[in-house]
Amino acid sequence: MKIIAPKPFTFEAGERAVLLLHGFTGNSADVRMLGRYLEKKGYTSHAPQYKGHGVPPEELVHTGPVDWWQDVLNGYTFLKDKGYDEIAVAGLSLGGVFSLKLGYTVPIKGMIPMCAPMFFKSEELMYQGVVKYAKEYKQFEGKTPEVIEQEIEAFKKTPMTTLGKLQGLIEDVRQSIDMIYAPTFVVQARHDDVINPESASIIYNEIQSNEKTIKWYEESGHVITLDKEKEQLHEDVYAFLEGLDWHV
Repeated sequence: MKIIAPKPFTFEAGERAVLLLHGFTGNSADVRMLGRYLEKKGYTSHAPQYKGHGVPPEELVHTGPVDWWQDVLNGYTFLKDKGYDEIAVAGLSLGGVFSLKLGYTVPIKGMIPMCAPMFFKSEELMYQGVVKYAKEYKQFEGKTPEVIEQEIEAFKKTPMTTLGKLQGLIEDVRQSIDMIYAPTFVVQARHDDVINPESASIIYNEIQSNEKTIKWYEESGHVITLDKEKEQLHEDVYAFLEGLDWHV
């Protein structure tokens, strides 16, 4: 079975641009519906895909936060090079962490971190998440349970230094979010079983923006962009973007 790998996307619709960022082990499909919604509302969006994502899991472990951050910066530059001077950013999970990092690195019009972690629950839980992703990918490829089991056992023997580096990235961003002054809309799912939801309160309390709001979505889990309240999330993101002081 041939796998059609998710790819970066760009939906051009207006002069206001939004960079959309997916999470760890996710891909651009996680933010695609949000991009399509914003397109209908006259916003241009671009979603990069991080190196090692949306491809066989064996490739993921040979990449890390330095690679993914470069992909984020390249996405920002892509929009700049297309002539978009004002860029907002919305990111899911790790994408939310990168949204915050952008907020104190480059000029950002506004930011929407969604279910963004400010600390690890544990490296073991993250590791289990990677193994789960690997199994699901292999099932999607149509491999038999026996082959999947063999490949997962081999996969588990691969050193996964990525997780320690990911933890370091999150800690660095947490130490720096008091340098954020751009308008911020913090989004958090109440039933998030991947990260500690208290991360949302940390972000909201520690950023220095005078324009900041936080919203808890009572019916949603971690991948909030694809969950029960996605339509409400779309409307809320749009309302936040419309409230920014765009010059175009």
